[in-house]
Amino acid sequence: MKITILGAGAYGIALSLMFNKKKSNEIVLWEKFKEAEMTLNKTRENKRVLPGIKIPKNIKITSNLEEAVKGANLIVVAVPAGFVNDTAIELAKYIKNNQHICIASKGIEQGTCLFLSDVITKHIKTKKLAVIAGPSFAIDIANNVLIGLSLASKNKNTRKLLHDTLENDTLKLRDTTDVIGIEICSSIKNVIAIASGMIGGMNLPESTQAMFITESLHDIKALIKALGGNGKTILSFAGFGDLLLTCTSIKSRNYSFGNLIGSGAKEKEITEYINSTTIEGLYTLKSIHKLLRNKKVKIPIINLIYDIVFHSKKPETIKTFLISK
Repeated sequence: MKITILGAGAYGIALSLMFNKKKSNEIVLWEKFKEAEMTLNKTRENKRVLPGIKIPKNIKITSNLEEAVKGANLIVVAVPAGFVNDTAIELAKYIKNNQHICIASKGIEQGTCLFLSDVITKHIKTKKLAVIAGPSFAIDIANNVLIGLSLASKNKNTRKLLHDTLENDTLKLRDTTDVIGIEICSSIKNVIAIASGMIGGMNLPESTQAMFITESLHDIKALIKALGGNGKTILSFAGFGDLLLTCTSIKSRNYSFGNLIGSGAKEKEITEYINSTTIEGLYTLKSIHKLLRNKKVKIPIINLIYDIVFHSKKPETIKTFLISK
């Protein structure tokens, strides 16, 4: 099986290592920029985002998208959410009807407020589409710790292909057909993690953290149902599992960003962190705030996080919000 992974960031590299565990898989890692591709081929390592993790020599690295996609059984999209649209436009030039697509990126497109599966299908007419999400930092995947991911697809052949090529002795997949539910969970958890980081930055105890996460679970469940998904999806790896991980770990870039705000860091320090780090929750916050307004769905915690991040509202208002909610 030929597996092509679009995006040579931390998660793309980590997934390439998982697919590479199956000896029958031929792995191609696509990096958009030629200079970055040359560096990766020379060093076999992305020192900026995943230092110390070597990319095996049998994994081919290329910046030629046509070459990367040609003959692939499965194409995995692992670029940041903001680049999925442009990637899909380019991919549409080369993809064939028999090829399957798996989205590993997380987020909601700004402007259109489309979930990433809709961004892909806007340019590529396919029913061979899946989404994977769950509690899994790239460094943990790369270091072969036990990982559980939700696999969402309405196509049973696509689900089977992913089980056959990705599942292994350290990575477990649990199936669902609730694509929208999984996408909501995987997107909004990054936003919730920003607020959780604020709670940590204010030195509030674990009891308050647990209260906040529990309240957030109810809000996400309500959002899933409001947008046509299955409320039970909140109990999946992509739901409770990913929320728990992202909202409690300093390895989460979203949590760390919120922690800076909650601890009263200077604006210069916060800006430097934003400029040097991919914070998917910051990108998604703008999108989900607009989406909720358009759909007339009320999730007050999202409005509060938005006001703290973009309108300089005091992080301490989270405490008032939690007790009065």
